[in-house]
Amino acid sequence: MLNEILIDMRPEILLRIGLTLAAGFILGIERERHGRAAGLRTTLLVSLSACAVMIISDSFYVKSLAMVGSTPAWHPDPARLAAGALSGMGFLGAGVIIRQTSHIVRGVTTAATLWSATVIGLAFGSGAIGIGLLTSVASIVILYLLPIIESKIQDDWYADFSVNLKDGGVAVDDILKELKSFSIKIKSLDIQTSQEQPRQRMTFHLKFKKFDLVRFPVKVSERIGQMAGVQETHWHA
Repeated sequence: MLNEILIDMRPEILLRIGLTLAAGFILGIERERHGRAAGLRTTLLVSLSACAVMIISDSFYVKSLAMVGSTPAWHPDPARLAAGALSGMGFLGAGVIIRQTSHIVRGVTTAATLWSATVIGLAFGSGAIGIGLLTSVASIVILYLLPIIESKIQDDWYADFSVNLKDGGVAVDDILKELKSFSIKIKSLDIQTSQEQPRQRMTFHLKFKKFDLVRFPVKVSERIGQMAGVQETHWHA
């Protein structure tokens, strides 16, 4: 029993676990800095567990080869435990994805980080040090450096813009014309009428390039709010 424990603690195994913890720590720190629920501890546990699973699976396979000739050959598939770890990771990843609004979904990057940490742990655990190091470096570059590039990309944003109108007030075409003057595209329009009060509520589903998310909505709301017949406006991003 003691010999098996010493074999499991040989320098190569310690190296695999150490590299896994180092990669998981760096990835977890990045998520922790952004205040994510799955932060440092979660990422470390995921990567370490994946590494342990792969080491155990690899150990089972090696021991089964050593048994050839003395007992009936039994060769477990070393990929089965790894596949189980990745499947379980899917549930944990889905748990950190939150639909905050109709247009904003948070946690996708965190889920992908956990997935990456699992793969890194499996790579180090199987002894594929080169692949593990390459994946670790690539993941760190993606998480730490790509946000700088993303901030400079004018990507598409979405929002809902609601307008309460008096009956007989401004025409819908006039509102559409004003919105288009801001280079806003109208994806769809919902119209609600009230039987108790003489008014309409229109909700425009907007698509636009990323601007200042404080000044831009205020500017649009002020322009539309000054139109005749408009009682109230509401911007929801």
